[in-house]
Amino acid sequence: MKKYFILLAGSPGTGKTYLMNKLRERFPDMYEITLDKIKEYYADSIGFDNLEERAEQERSKVYPFYYKALALYMEAGKKVVVSEYPFSDKQKGQLQKMAETYGYEVITIRLTADFDVLWKRRYTRDREHERHLSYIMDHYHYGDSLDDRRLATNHITKEAFKKIISDRNYDAFELGTLYEFDVTDYEKVDYTSLLDKLEQQIANDE
Repeated sequence: MKKYFILLAGSPGTGKTYLMNKLRERFPDMYEITLDKIKEYYADSIGFDNLEERAEQERSKVYPFYYKALALYMEAGKKVVVSEYPFSDKQKGQLQKMAETYGYEVITIRLTADFDVLWKRRYTRDREHERHLSYIMDHYHYGDSLDDRRLATNHITKEAFKKIISDRNYDAFELGTLYEFDVTDYEKVDYTSLLDKLEQQIANDE
């Protein structure tokens, strides 16, 4: 039986979570793991008093937890494992090694979009009340609140956002078989043919 490791890659604001939901509809037994959920867990359970503490928390807690959890599910032989994140070369080597160790075929679905569109989406999302507060504050502990998200202390600037995308080369991440979609206009994006193809391929490999 073949096993598949599907990576949803692309800059923030490309709709990876939406695609994750579409995949879940097709593969209800898949295992999904996201670094952002783990970041939020540690922010709520430990918190941080400054950005240096947050960065250290990611290095010493978040990433080790992610790779350990991923290894456990791969070792258990989950047929379909899906992860979404703005992946970069920072994670590529470890992900490739794990896929090889546990015998997973890797598929990358990379989402791209015009930068100005991405910035508008990011700007809007950071000011929505549903956005986890730890992403937009330079200090955070569980129970903190901020009614007016415009007053957050760690809003990213357009210039900094562009530099991160460029420096980390989100649009170039690729591991295994690559499928790419331009999601500048969500209304023009149709994942149906890809989802059909994946469903058929995975069913045939039972």
